[in-house]
Amino acid sequence: MDSAEREGLSPKGNVPTLRFPEFQGEWEKCKVSDLLDFYSTNSLSWDKLEYGTDAIQNLHYGLIHVGLPTMIDLNKDKLPNITNGNTPKNYELCQEGDIAFADASEDTNEVAKAVEFYKLNGKDVICGLHTIHGRDNQQKTVVGYKGYAFSSTAFHHQIRRIAQGTKIYSINSKNFSECYIGIPSKEEQKKIATLLRLIDERIATKNKIIDKLQSLIKGISSRIFASIQGIEYRLGDIATITNGDSNVQDAVTEPKEGMYPFFDRSEDVKYLPTFLFDKEAIIYPGEGTEFMPRYIKGKFALHQRCYAIFDFKDTVTAQFLYFYLKTQNFYFVRNAVGSTVPSLRLDTFQKLKVIIPPKIMQHKVSLCLSSMEQKCNAEKAILQLLLKQKQYLLRQMFI
Repeated sequence: MDSAEREGLSPKGNVPTLRFPEFQGEWEKCKVSDLLDFYSTNSLSWDKLEYGTDAIQNLHYGLIHVGLPTMIDLNKDKLPNITNGNTPKNYELCQEGDIAFADASEDTNEVAKAVEFYKLNGKDVICGLHTIHGRDNQQKTVVGYKGYAFSSTAFHHQIRRIAQGTKIYSINSKNFSECYIGIPSKEEQKKIATLLRLIDERIATKNKIIDKLQSLIKGISSRIFASIQGIEYRLGDIATITNGDSNVQDAVTEPKEGMYPFFDRSEDVKYLPTFLFDKEAIIYPGEGTEFMPRYIKGKFALHQRCYAIFDFKDTVTAQFLYFYLKTQNFYFVRNAVGSTVPSLRLDTFQKLKVIIPPKIMQHKVSLCLSSMEQKCNAEKAILQLLLKQKQYLLRQMFI
């Protein structure tokens, strides 16, 4: 794959690499500053906002980063309302098809992250803190296209080159004179937008299924372990607990032949060409705001700020202990030390009290909970495929 294909640009000119076959001809390359008119926004902080009233709704930049889909549909999505007495004197109400960009982020990939007001459902909405509000007054684009065009890889490559800052990266509306997006015919825009919106709807549905399954597993686990009777042990007496020493700088994010899972304090599994352990083990992050275990059986590498529990005594099975520990997050959060980044010490693990029932009960509990977890993991795998499909299309279907 050459550089043009990686950027989503066909060697044939201003057309994307991937295209519906019924469309021909080059796209228009349009400066964003020529396409959009920009409107002033307010600087209301979260303490001036609340949910559930009939007041004007306000889009805070934090919701662009986390919480809202690319296409905002106020039939389904929720925005906060401005509290009494804090409505700005001058404002521009959003219209369907308007775009809002987040103007700042600690991550260059998140600067200028965009959402489009797809359906307002008759609601009055204005754009707030750290947002840039744009509108296509020339009507060169259809409602539903711009949000995806501004989410494309081609557009964000441009933003990364111009984003300013060291710890916090930012842009302003003047920067859009240095960026462009590709605009095909309105019929082609509609087809692209419809495809990506359908994928987004599947992603949203899959997330709801996963949330329901996780809630079900959590509820059933709590009831099971609240009623478990057995012998009390200290975790350090029934298993070996240690941290690792693998280097995160050598890790890659995609699995390849000859690579082994590498666990660090992040939720994402990385991969290394070497391994430290070949065990059935329970893995814990050593730092964070919550501490949830992972189960593995086989070869793996481990970061120094991550713990592995393995070599279990005959009194306990690894899977039962894994499910038991999933109910103990409150213990680890309460006993984490450090004011900046809460972290766990070895003795915190060793001192944890564990109730161990007879082996036959352990197997029954593990069988019940593992079957539900397998279902949840299968749904998560489908979700990851959908997300990869969307990213591929955002990379290949735009210029």
